[in-house]
Amino acid sequence: MSEYILSIDAGTTSSRAIIFDKKGKTIGVSQLEFTQFFPKQGWVEHDALEIWNTQLKAIKEVLQKTNINASQINALGITNQRETTLLWDRNTGIPVHKAIVWQDRRTTNICNSILKKGKGDLFHEKTGLILDSYFSGTKIKWILDQDPDLRKKAENGEIIFGTIDSWLIWNLTGRKVHVTDVTNASRTLLFNIHSLKWDSELLEILDIPEKILPKIVSCSEKIAYTKQGLFEDKILISGIAGDQQAALFGQMCINPGDVKNTYGTGCFCIMNTGGKPVKSKNKMLTTIGYQINNKTHYALEGSVFVAGAAVQWLRDQLGIISSASEIESLAKTVKNNGGVTFIPALAGLAAPYWDPHATGTIMGITRGTQKGHIARATLEAIAMRTKEIITAMEKDAKFKFKSLKVDGGASNNNLLMQIQSNLLGVNVIRPKTTETTALGAAFFAGLASGFWSSLEKLSSVWDIDTEFNPRENEETLSIINNWEKCILKMSNSQDHE
Repeated sequence: MSEYILSIDAGTTSSRAIIFDKKGKTIGVSQLEFTQFFPKQGWVEHDALEIWNTQLKAIKEVLQKTNINASQINALGITNQRETTLLWDRNTGIPVHKAIVWQDRRTTNICNSILKKGKGDLFHEKTGLILDSYFSGTKIKWILDQDPDLRKKAENGEIIFGTIDSWLIWNLTGRKVHVTDVTNASRTLLFNIHSLKWDSELLEILDIPEKILPKIVSCSEKIAYTKQGLFEDKILISGIAGDQQAALFGQMCINPGDVKNTYGTGCFCIMNTGGKPVKSKNKMLTTIGYQINNKTHYALEGSVFVAGAAVQWLRDQLGIISSASEIESLAKTVKNNGGVTFIPALAGLAAPYWDPHATGTIMGITRGTQKGHIARATLEAIAMRTKEIITAMEKDAKFKFKSLKVDGGASNNNLLMQIQSNLLGVNVIRPKTTETTALGAAFFAGLASGFWSSLEKLSSVWDIDTEFNPRENEETLSIINNWEKCILKMSNSQDHE
């Protein structure tokens, strides 16, 4: 009896395997870290073979730990770090270069030269993305430009490209199946989100042969089986999505206007905008949310570079706290922020400002300022940055959202979630399963295999843990007013520098 779903969560720092039961409950988790390589300033790389080996080991380990046989696994879903780029030899299976990670900035000059040719709007129009080294397309070009022989092999179809989902499926199927899903494809700068195909004009600009690209599948369909002999039994692979899109689905954000926010090192906020792409006038990314039953659901995405990282900064640089979890109790030692506002631009300001030169600012400090005031102002800053992004998304999508679903490490901070609810004026909902990214991959896989019969069934699996209701008070209005004054002051002072 196949009574479980297996999820692969191929992250930026670790390979994870998670088993869920029919109620969406986590039965077992195995996690193995892999090496981060920093060969030059601004360069970040991974060893693709190490990713495959750690992922395979994590799967075998979680099956062993839970005493579950592969024959009891109904289907396998994959979610992955997006944009990380890999080229490998079709015949030998050996990568031709280390994987270039999404954080890597080496292709900034390639982006600038394309922008100088006036092609930025074309990429934005077709892909919904801003031309940036964050995405995969310019990374592929950079690898091929390093070696004429490599380019020749690529033109002959001997070299193939994939994001981490493609690489893992290729290996899981014994080098037989070369696919990616629409969400990962939509982050490459090569995929037209309107026609839902690889775009020949964009490929020509980047000088990338179409032969190297994987076949595109939906997020939820029967794709392939794992290679005979890899596990005790073959396992059906039937779900794929990039990590943020998987979290969107794992949170059951299936209606237009549904929003989820992941509170990690940064914040990733995604709003479901329904069956049509919404072009952002507020510097959000237009992307594919997911595709099931031949129906594509679009989304708007906004990022905050510094969220949990601001708490880490208080811990590591200022020594105000000794562990990240202490921030809540420290912030509760004071009734309010004592007039302190923290703009956490520790790595520039992302959406909606996109100011890479902005620096962090703490304003309103007096002789009476205590550590608790700074701790509280830090939590308020994370919530305010999220509010700014959601407000921009609402303007773009032209509809009000009703509630915010949350996940990620910092979503366990009750004070932060209450502040977030107060500032947005809507309910903030934290689910029982905070493994929403892996759960989303499981939902996609189980929907295709028939493990779960419908979206309604999935909605009954998703369960609320805590709901934070907004309390409007003078303190909330003062946080917003002080924030807006500080942002204005900060931008004016930096304009004069």
